[in-house]
Amino acid sequence: MRYFIHLAYNGTSYHGWQIQPNAASIQETLNKAFSVLLQSEINLMGAGRTDTGVHAKEMYAHFDFETTFDISNLVHKLNSFLPKDIVIYDIIPVHEEAHTRFDATKRTYEYHIHQFKNPFLDDLSWYFHQHLDVDLMNEAAKLLFNYTDFECFSKVNTDVNTFDCTIFEAYWKQENDHLIFTISANRFLRNMVRSIVGTLVNVGLHKITLDDFTKIIESKSRDKAGFSVPAQGLYLTKIEYDYISK
Repeated sequence: MRYFIHLAYNGTSYHGWQIQPNAASIQETLNKAFSVLLQSEINLMGAGRTDTGVHAKEMYAHFDFETTFDISNLVHKLNSFLPKDIVIYDIIPVHEEAHTRFDATKRTYEYHIHQFKNPFLDDLSWYFHQHLDVDLMNEAAKLLFNYTDFECFSKVNTDVNTFDCTIFEAYWKQENDHLIFTISANRFLRNMVRSIVGTLVNVGLHKITLDDFTKIIESKSRDKAGFSVPAQGLYLTKIEYDYISK
């Protein structure tokens, strides 16, 4: 039987989702918890990989287990067993071919910036005090819809077959001194959101024009794009599947 796990985590204390030698990861922490409570070696497959310090308000992973168990009881035990920065919302029985990574039809990220110093947001948002032209940044974000090849925003030497992504939405919203960038797509490249945000920030600082932004995308060169913004402001907020209703 295959099960999907619906979870969330604060990524501050972890070196990302994926298991790494000599470093704490979300995947390894979950594997240990499930293996102890189910008394069997469990290896989870995640819907994607988040980098060191990146958060997930919504994440999915899957695992296989031969015998049935009380789902609500296991969820309760897991939340007692796991550290305070990881929560399990639900465990969902799915068909045996279901796959959290390959079956996801849409993923959504948010990037948070606060523009007035706030010691309570240090690990949850990026403090950037310079004035940003948010209207111009939104104009630049609209240009993303004209393209599907985003190699310029991808980490170099990444092992992918294509740099094509279909972006469904991309926009900035300002709430007092807080800026939130929301972007949804069918898939994302490694470091893509953080480099898009960094390039849009350069637009907001009037360091580059809308025409420059277009040329950066068309160049397919990471060297032409802007800096990668810090990890703590990035959140994976939603993953959608055709066969899971919310």
